[in-house]
Amino acid sequence: MEGKNEQRAGLLYGVGAYGMWGLVPLFWPLLKPSGAIEILAHRMVWSLGVVMVALLVVRRWAWIGELVRDRRKLGLISVAAATITVNWGLYIWAVNNGQVVEASLGYFINPLVTIAMGVLLLGERLRPVQWAAVATGLVAVLVLAIGYGKPPWVSLVLAFSFATYGLAKKKVDMGGLESLAAETAVLFMPALGFLLWLAATGESTFTTGGAGHGFLLAATGIVTAVPLICFGAAAVRVPLSTLGLLQYLAPVFQFGLGVLYFNESMPPERWAGFALVWLALSLLTWDALRAARRNRALALKLLATAAAAPAPAAMTPDPAATAQDPAAMAPDPAPTPQGSPAQQKIT
Repeated sequence: MEGKNEQRAGLLYGVGAYGMWGLVPLFWPLLKPSGAIEILAHRMVWSLGVVMVALLVVRRWAWIGELVRDRRKLGLISVAAATITVNWGLYIWAVNNGQVVEASLGYFINPLVTIAMGVLLLGERLRPVQWAAVATGLVAVLVLAIGYGKPPWVSLVLAFSFATYGLAKKKVDMGGLESLAAETAVLFMPALGFLLWLAATGESTFTTGGAGHGFLLAATGIVTAVPLICFGAAAVRVPLSTLGLLQYLAPVFQFGLGVLYFNESMPPERWAGFALVWLALSLLTWDALRAARRNRALALKLLATAAAAPAPAAMTPDPAATAQDPAAMAPDPAPTPQGSPAQQKIT
């Protein structure tokens, strides 16, 4: 019963995380007249503050010393920080410039880009259905490029930057809170310096936009950290296959907002491109569920085979050998305790 409650809680946390990420386009327009770069700088500064408070509550600090001593991890954190800066900044700009639908496309095709990067950079092998999904995604991008008269650059940059960010995060292998704290710490001084420069030149909307506007800019830290905390709570409670399905909630919500709330145009060629992307994602999802079901069945079969296997027969002494060597029936002498190296040195 407790396991079911944990899974139910994890599912709610996952829906909450991806739901908030899907509805965040409603928040960024509230920050106008702030520009995308100013909003991004506030997001970096205030996110670090919120995450540090969360770490103070859970008392997780040991990772800081380990990270500082590991140059490889520091380099990967810097790469993650740079790519998420591009991703966040472009997404905010896209939402506040009437390109919510194209931004949602970036997160729809992100799984396809991630798979392609796995093949090109990590030498991973794809199953036939995965190859078909990637090929369908490429056709979708071509259809959209022809329809737009140019490649969907916003979608492609969002997809590739987030895929690169995910690859760096995978190599770093840190918890969500710790990783976000490290990334925002890397970006904190440049972001704070930019905000101070805006204030010194009189171009800061934080100081001129009133208390309400300043509060909304500060709330970017909460908007960033809370979904991540929910995602971390979901990741330890539900299978990865479930999280893989939930991830589509965010771009679905974003797409719906772009069409229904922001009234962005959807000409036939854009519908055709999105339909191909959704077909590719359907293929990926079906293949992933089939592989998970097959692996689960194989694991159960191996467990059943191991349980049905007869236990090895106990070894009995040879009477003839015992008669010739009575010591064969005597128990082994107790091993001489060695102790730890320190104990050996003392004695």
